[in-house]
Amino acid sequence: MIKKLASYIKEYKKASIATPIFVILEVVMEVVIPLLMARIIDVGIQNNDIHYILEMGILLIISAILSLTFGMLSGRFAAKASAGYAKNLRKAMFHKIQDYSFENIDKFSTSSLVTRMTTDVTNVQMAFQMIIRILVRGPMMMIFALLMVLSISAKLSLIFLIAIPILGAILFFIATKAHPIFEKVFKKYDKLNRVVQENLNAIRVVKAYVREDTEEKKFKEVNDEVYTNFKRAEKIVAFNSPVMQLTIYTCILFISWIGAKLIVGGDMQTGQLSSIITYAWQILSSLMMISMVFVMVIIAQSSAERIVEVIDEEPTIKNPEKPIKEVKDGSISFKDVSFCYSDEEDENKFALEHINLDIKEGETIGIIGGTGSSKSTLVQLIPRLYDVTKGEITVGGVNVKDYDIHALRDSVAMVLQKNVLFSGTIAENLRWGKKNADLEELEDVCKLAQADSFIQEFPSKYDTVLDQGGTNVSGGQKQRICIARAILKKPKILILDDSTSAVDTKTDALIRKAFREEIPNTTKIIIAQRVSSIEDADKIIVLNEGKIDGIGTSEELLKTNEIYKEVYESQKKGDDEEDGE
Repeated sequence: MIKKLASYIKEYKKASIATPIFVILEVVMEVVIPLLMARIIDVGIQNNDIHYILEMGILLIISAILSLTFGMLSGRFAAKASAGYAKNLRKAMFHKIQDYSFENIDKFSTSSLVTRMTTDVTNVQMAFQMIIRILVRGPMMMIFALLMVLSISAKLSLIFLIAIPILGAILFFIATKAHPIFEKVFKKYDKLNRVVQENLNAIRVVKAYVREDTEEKKFKEVNDEVYTNFKRAEKIVAFNSPVMQLTIYTCILFISWIGAKLIVGGDMQTGQLSSIITYAWQILSSLMMISMVFVMVIIAQSSAERIVEVIDEEPTIKNPEKPIKEVKDGSISFKDVSFCYSDEEDENKFALEHINLDIKEGETIGIIGGTGSSKSTLVQLIPRLYDVTKGEITVGGVNVKDYDIHALRDSVAMVLQKNVLFSGTIAENLRWGKKNADLEELEDVCKLAQADSFIQEFPSKYDTVLDQGGTNVSGGQKQRICIARAILKKPKILILDDSTSAVDTKTDALIRKAFREEIPNTTKIIIAQRVSSIEDADKIIVLNEGKIDGIGTSEELLKTNEIYKEVYESQKKGDDEEDGE
């Protein structure tokens, strides 16, 4: 894991190396200062040598300035290295997520991925900064100060040689107890983020149903869980500080007691004792630093493991070794296709079973079926958003698994059930279909999608800024912009997954007419709840519980398929009643 994470330091290696170098130089200067002070007391003041005092004083000031300078430089490089390291980790995770299939994303959940890219990366960033700076400073300060104490008094140095191993054992005990709890904490963070995300995404529904109290209760429960687990972990970690302080004061007490005896006996000078006390503070404060890093590393360890999980996760959908990079045409063939979302091929868990279907280039295919009949799942298999469990799907006579994924998906345009628009202008959203499309091209596709008329009514027209998610346009307008975006792609296959549900029947009919006249060679697959949306399709597929219940034209299905007949008659009856009113 450490090797994996270290590989993302990359261009910030120089800053990562420079930091400990300047830290060591800072430590050297800090260790020199007590020695110079001891010389001033024991030599200069003792002998009343003003010249010597001035000499040592100047060296003392220079050492202090150098220590300060080296400290500032180490802090600057540490900040640069840690921030850059965090940037690279987030970049690596984001790039990896872009390669994920829907199955991979479902495994982690959206909220968990957000937590890992924010909270977890921040924890690792802080730990890394402390490692290259404080974890270098602490041991180096302790070693140099110990050597100085040893050179002054071997007896007093024994105090530290006893204290340090005891502290090390206590810190190890704290770490082993706290780490499992921190692991639980971050899982609770995932849950907390999910609750917040759901609430914000569905805030209009929450307010419409006056469910604020319920949502607050839900948030309170998960928030309390985070608090409880964090409190448990911090209670254990909290022992670190009093143990350290007890050790520091005990050591200083013993040093003062033994040192005073040595001075009285003439074995030690006053300046030497004062420098040893200073070194004692340096040694024990360095231990405090190490313990702080230790605590941070305990927290970061759980975060690091979660980050590596995302980076190491292998996408379930990959390019073949020698992918085909051009899709010949929009013909589609399903050959005994079965699909299940889980890895286990349990016959009871199949969302789709034994699908056999041939679609010619340029055909318009309608798909109808009840809720849960796997209509959306069927079309998501075509651009390999999911891979088939059994059987095969061909596009242009080639198995979809043999295509370059980008080439395949570039030839298939999907307008999903949940239409998504991004923050930015209408033009920017449309250009997702074609990056360099000019205004004339945008207007042409919007006319096909019956979107140009309402866009022209906006004061800024195609430069109208959309809020996040397109909340400042209606559902029907959003659908038409999304359809226009898909057409701009000039795909060989166009899939509309219940994408005209929010538009009126007249507009729906105009969109379908435009499809027939303007893009006749594009294979069009329309999933709809309204029979009128697919009535004039070349073929209509009736799905029932993941199986094809019937295929044919509207006239043929009215004679042969009970499900279609029932839906058709119920909707036509409803339309007649509305007309009568």
